[in-house]
Amino acid sequence: VAETTAGPAEAPAPELGPAGTYVMDPTHASLTWKVSHFGLSNYTARFTGLAGTLVFDPENLSASVLDVNVDPASVETDYPADFKAGHPDSPFNSFDQEISESDTYFNSTVFPAITFKSTEVTQTGPSTGTVTGDLTFRGVTKPVTLDVTYNGTATFPWAPDQPRLGFSATGSLKRSEFGLDFMVPTLGDEVDLLIEAEFSMAEPAGSTESE
Repeated sequence: VAETTAGPAEAPAPELGPAGTYVMDPTHASLTWKVSHFGLSNYTARFTGLAGTLVFDPENLSASVLDVNVDPASVETDYPADFKAGHPDSPFNSFDQEISESDTYFNSTVFPAITFKSTEVTQTGPSTGTVTGDLTFRGVTKPVTLDVTYNGTATFPWAPDQPRLGFSATGSLKRSEFGLDFMVPTLGDEVDLLIEAEFSMAEPAGSTESE
C-alpha cells in the first residue's frame, strides 16, 4: 500500500474584529513604494505622514469603507549624499524636498494631499480581499485596487476595551496616468506599493456618550 504524506495543516483564518469605526495608528502604519531605476534596481522610498479611518463591518465586509490621507511632504528617500553639494543650483535643500515640492515629482505645494477613498470591498478568501478605490494624486483621480490580507484583531493591556485590527496590502499604479511621466521608461512607469496598517476603534467597545 502506497503511503501518503499529509502536508502541513493550514492555519485557521484570524477571527474578525467587532464592527465599528476605526482610526489608523500612524506609529504602526507604513506606505513604501518602489520604481525601477534604469532596470538595474528598484528605487525604494516611503511616506511617514499617514492618516485614515475604516468603517468595518465583519458581517458584510463589502459594506466596509476605507478613507486614507497621505501627506506627500512626508516622503523619505534616505538620500545618503550631501544634496546641496551635488546640486548647487537646486532651489531645494534636500532630495526629499525636491521629490515632495518639485512640479516634476509630487508638486505638494499645489497638491498637499494624496487621498484614497474605497468604492468596492470584495472578500476573496477567509482572510484576504481586494479594496478598490479612487486614488487622487497630483490632482488626478484614478481607480486603484489593493490586494489586502487581514492579519487579525487584538486588544492591548492598556486599552482592553479598544480593539485593534491589522492589515497588509500590496498594489501598483502607473505614475504617468497621474501626470508624473518624468524619464519614463528609463525610470519605471509602474510603481509598486507595500502597505502595513493597524487601526484602533475610535470609541472603546460598549462606550456611550455622557449626557
